[in-house]
Amino acid sequence: MLKAVLIPTALLFSLATYASAQELNASPNEQIQQDAQTSKPALVKDVEPLPLWEFGASAFALSQQAYPGSDTYVNRFLAVPYFLYRGEHFRVDRGNTGYRAIKTPRFEFDVGFAGALGSSSDKVSARRGMEKLGNMIEFGPRLKWNISEPEANGRWRFELPVRAVFDVSNSFKRKGITVEPELTFERRAFGGWRYSTGISTVWGNRQMAETFYQVRPDQVLADRAAYQAKQGIISWRLSAFLSHSYTNNFRVFGGVRVDSVTGAANENSPLVKRKTAPSVLIGLTYTWMRSERPEIE
Repeated sequence: MLKAVLIPTALLFSLATYASAQELNASPNEQIQQDAQTSKPALVKDVEPLPLWEFGASAFALSQQAYPGSDTYVNRFLAVPYFLYRGEHFRVDRGNTGYRAIKTPRFEFDVGFAGALGSSSDKVSARRGMEKLGNMIEFGPRLKWNISEPEANGRWRFELPVRAVFDVSNSFKRKGITVEPELTFERRAFGGWRYSTGISTVWGNRQMAETFYQVRPDQVLADRAAYQAKQGIISWRLSAFLSHSYTNNFRVFGGVRVDSVTGAANENSPLVKRKTAPSVLIGLTYTWMRSERPEIE
């Protein structure tokens, strides 16, 4: 997901469900045991799968760039409810809300939406006098490839979302198209710990690039030259996520993501002030209720 920086309901779903769904498709009671014959860790599953639905609350603090290349940070603290649903087709899980059309052990194909956090131009000095970055929502298809099986030593997954981006605060005006191929590694460790790492590239068409990096002639200032944005890579990303379950209901989590526009299509825009910068997320979740029915694979 592009996650420029906005805060609509879609984003609250996205952050809360992502933080609450960091598992390797395993039940909360799943344990790692030692294989007596091979002396290698083996993943032993309970007969109990994930519940069909979960309802709870998530609180988190987020510090994030206003947009890739910005030297201004947007800091938020949010406490929101979350809802997960794992039906055969309709899914609210892993930061995505949508319709899962195809599911095999290796591949999934779904269509859904996600969101990001927004910021006003008066808080971003480089964009003073320019349009604010509105509340955006992304909608489109996503291909998931489970490169490896969920084993004790972790699992590799590749995702390829293609999303149209709309500005919710401007009558759902279309802002462009993004593509973000991402390779992730996930693992459940001992003692309730889980972690994941990922590397991705965000590509945007010209319209999307103009949203962040265009400077029209009427927006020129002494320290802000005119600039024509062009399509291409918007940013490179490295991310890491860690969570710990103290009980089946209570979990703490944290994550770091580093964005870089070095070598990106618009790194020479006058709106690019910091080429590489981290974003940080910490929080906790508590599950109030969960279904006794299992998820529908």
